[in-house]
Amino acid sequence: MPHPPQIKIPATYMRGGTSKGVFFRLQDLPASAQQAGGARDALLLRVIGSPDPYAKQIDGMGGGTSSTSKTVILDKSSRADHDVDYLFGQVAIDKAFVDWSGNCGNLSAAVGAFAISAGLVDPARVPHDGAAVVRIWQANIGKTIIAHVPMTGGEVQETGDFELDGVTFPAAEVKLEFLDPAADEDGDGAGSSMFPTGQLVDELEVPGVGTLKATMINAGIPTIFVDAAAIGYVGTELQDAINGDPAALALFELIRAHGALRMGLITDIAQAATRQHTPKVAFVAPPADYVASSGKEVRAGEIDLLVRAMSMGKLHHAMMGTAAVAIGTAAAIPGTLVNLAAGGGARQSVRFGHPSGTLMVGAEAAQEGGEWRVTKAIMSRSARVLMEGAVRVPGNVIA
Repeated sequence: MPHPPQIKIPATYMRGGTSKGVFFRLQDLPASAQQAGGARDALLLRVIGSPDPYAKQIDGMGGGTSSTSKTVILDKSSRADHDVDYLFGQVAIDKAFVDWSGNCGNLSAAVGAFAISAGLVDPARVPHDGAAVVRIWQANIGKTIIAHVPMTGGEVQETGDFELDGVTFPAAEVKLEFLDPAADEDGDGAGSSMFPTGQLVDELEVPGVGTLKATMINAGIPTIFVDAAAIGYVGTELQDAINGDPAALALFELIRAHGALRMGLITDIAQAATRQHTPKVAFVAPPADYVASSGKEVRAGEIDLLVRAMSMGKLHHAMMGTAAVAIGTAAAIPGTLVNLAAGGGARQSVRFGHPSGTLMVGAEAAQEGGEWRVTKAIMSRSARVLMEGAVRVPGNVIA
């Protein structure tokens, strides 16, 4: 029986923040995958190596974690005042599923650099030295991200001394601005209510668990925040404490599903299984001393609060960039659980402790007509090309 040969697709493997993903230019994809649909999903699943019942993605570019099971498609933007359109696909590990419902804030740090190197940004807008300002349209959620990409000698500068907890080696700092970050479920840029229930803190009924206080926010990515103590945690937990406990994982998925229903993201509990990337679930606690996964000691006096967040059913090893936007936004609004865990009151930035260390994020919040609005959230990440060339997939993947 003859078998079709592998095909080669130009691609770049990049780290952005504490994530890694395979980046493509839209025009480099096979014709059938240049449009949203089954052919595109099938291609990206095979590129990453999913679905994999072993959960290792050995026969693909994925790394067996939500942070390393990611794809990005970029194209020149047709929108005014934007340079590039950025589409993010979160690839499930053990299921044949690509989730397009949200952004990846970490990989957002790599979008500007890739866009410049791939010729997707007008060269007239890229300085020989200094910082290139790349205007990114985040197509999943219909929002604008501004990336400040360092340039040296006409090339993107990737090396530097900026350190990011969760990343072993230093690199060049990339500053990101997430404009008007309240999530837009239609992806048309029109925006939506930051607090879909109209409340800063809700009573969330979770069968088998009870009634939990929860802050449910659409900012960066839809996120459900609960108090660590209310679910039996202290906020200093590392990955093994959660990911090695099937009962804990089931608890968080239950909270996530019922929170998604309350936020209006799904209309039936069963739909949560087909929307794995969003919403996120995080638990917060006041500052405390702990030892990060790297062995680094984090002191209570160095942080404003503790946050642990779930991604694709597992505790994240650091913090998702989009969830960091949600944390910064919620911290800026007095009365949310995040704000209260940080001590309450008005604030424009917050430093929180996560499993790998600490992270600072800023947000500018104001109340307009009785509703809270955040004009932008700001944080710094880093990015680096790990490999570039072509990724290969069996020819029978493409119809």
